[in-house]
Amino acid sequence: MRQLIKISFLLVLLNVSAAGHAGGDTVRLTMSEVIRIAQESSPQAVQARNSFESAWLSYRSYRAEMLPTLSLSSSPSLNRSTNYVTLPDGSEQYVRSNSMRNNLSLDLTQNIWFTGGQISLSGNISRLDQLGSNHTRSYYSQPLQLSFSQSLNGYNSFKWSRKTEPIEYRMARKQYAETMELVASQASSVFFGLVSAQTDLEIAKLNQAATDTLYTYGLGRYNIGTITENELLQLELNKLNQETNIISSQMSFDDAVDQLRNFLNLTSDTQIQVITTDSIPHFTVPLDKAMELAHQNSPDIESMELSRLNSESNLAYYKSQAGFRASIYMRLGLAQTADELPESFRNLNDEQSVSISISIPILDWGRARGRVKIAQNNLELTRLRIEQNQVNFEKTVTRAVNQFNLQERQVEIAKRTMQTAQHRYEVARHLYVNGSSTILDLNSAITAKDSAYRGYVSALSRYWQLYYTIRSMTGYDFLNNELIERQVEYGL
Repeated sequence: MRQLIKISFLLVLLNVSAAGHAGGDTVRLTMSEVIRIAQESSPQAVQARNSFESAWLSYRSYRAEMLPTLSLSSSPSLNRSTNYVTLPDGSEQYVRSNSMRNNLSLDLTQNIWFTGGQISLSGNISRLDQLGSNHTRSYYSQPLQLSFSQSLNGYNSFKWSRKTEPIEYRMARKQYAETMELVASQASSVFFGLVSAQTDLEIAKLNQAATDTLYTYGLGRYNIGTITENELLQLELNKLNQETNIISSQMSFDDAVDQLRNFLNLTSDTQIQVITTDSIPHFTVPLDKAMELAHQNSPDIESMELSRLNSESNLAYYKSQAGFRASIYMRLGLAQTADELPESFRNLNDEQSVSISISIPILDWGRARGRVKIAQNNLELTRLRIEQNQVNFEKTVTRAVNQFNLQERQVEIAKRTMQTAQHRYEVARHLYVNGSSTILDLNSAITAKDSAYRGYVSALSRYWQLYYTIRSMTGYDFLNNELIERQVEYGL
């Protein structure tokens, strides 16, 4: 019986399975395979990929704004109406209009990021037809027109976008890599949740078999008067409690299977067989290196920088709206009108146009000044919040690294505790069978054994959660000495 118990618990640790459920396909999964499936098809991973793709498209759109754009446009119109007009002599009357206008324009436009202005080169041609009995036709051509618009002291959105957009894209890349590692951490937690549930179920089954045997043995001893009725009742109570534990453990196991199945986005009839091992990698994470890598690769650092720039941009905008504002628009080109199309391109006339717009606030009851003050306060609060977030960030990294470096020893202690508790149980059971100990000693040994096995599984689960948490914080695989970002497929 002792050897049977040893072999059974060894199988629990090396090959925890969900066998015994009928229906559906059965898949055998190790923890690494669970993580791979989770990073490919779990809802969290799919959402992360969609978020990154949106960020990538947004960044590509920003880059496109910095490139020249070429457009062809046309707006033909037909006008048959009666309009109220003023004649050259000052009199007024209603005049019937019956005309058609067609135009075609080609525009080449370029934004100027360092000034916030815009320059464009265009050409267009228009044709006007006066319909009716006295049909006439005329053309107006502008084969070349150069225009430039510029705010002289206004808010330059292009300059700020040039600072913030690359940060947002880098942050999205790092967030995607971080999320994949957090999915791995969650996957390991769900995986060991099933391992723990199956361990509890196997423990309950083995304990039931042991308590059945002990009750049968105790009943014989009671009949010959070597144990009291109270001790026999305790053995029977142990037997009934283990039957209850089997029912409870089975329900917990079914819930754990469903949770893992849902997390991996598998069909409801898929049966899962998980395979685990008690081996873990042996290495430590240098705190200084982890802190340096966390500052380089964590999206939290990019987020802090982006918050600061957005606050500074907001302040610059309200300052530009608070005082004197001016803008200039210049246009020069060549144009001609004629009754025939070829003639409209001959003897072209020069055209120049310059306009300046000026705005000076005189009385706004302190509204603009108040908005600037609010923006300044928000910037100061943002800076203080960033300082606090940086301190909290470094504390979080330090705590995670220190816990991970201690967790390997914790796993070793938990494993030794499990082995010692198993040996104690075997000794206590042998002593009880020989009549050398009480039922209380045996129950204590059973409780310690079960707790030790659960503690060992919990220690393994905690190790892998910390392992992937540090990977997510630092963006670095300390086991293989490479950046996590290099391992991520962005699918774009």
